[in-house]
Amino acid sequence: MASLPPINGVTTNTLSPGHLLTLGMFLFGIDAMAYSELSRRTSWRHGTSERFMARPASQYLGPGEDTITLSGLLVPEVAGQFVAIQIVKAMADTGEDYPLVDGLGRVLGHYKIVRLEETQHGIMGGGLPRGVDFVIELERVD
Repeated sequence: MASLPPINGVTTNTLSPGHLLTLGMFLFGIDAMAYSELSRRTSWRHGTSERFMARPASQYLGPGEDTITLSGLLVPEVAGQFVAIQIVKAMADTGEDYPLVDGLGRVLGHYKIVRLEETQHGIMGGGLPRGVDFVIELERVD
């Protein structure tokens, strides 16, 4: 486990691969569903209005979309559980938003699950996959 310098005035002593991110009560980590990539897209809104013989006037309107995409590989023989995908689906089915907290305890905001993509591979007898690639897209609502 690695020691870290203080982040935003908060001292962190260790990092755990078992706790990467928490969405509501769901824990992304080695035991359930570890992601290998996190991509975040943030935008800001600007309104414009046309002007005669000049460039359009622009006004800042505030924050825009904030989406996070998590992708990874679920291989229960190594790490994770197939039931984790069913739990994420059940959370998405509620339509609720959940607090998103990183492994250092920083609250990133409230997000809803807007997309889950799974690709099964290495299919064994009975149709059971050896692994599942997944992509989860979260959209900020607060």
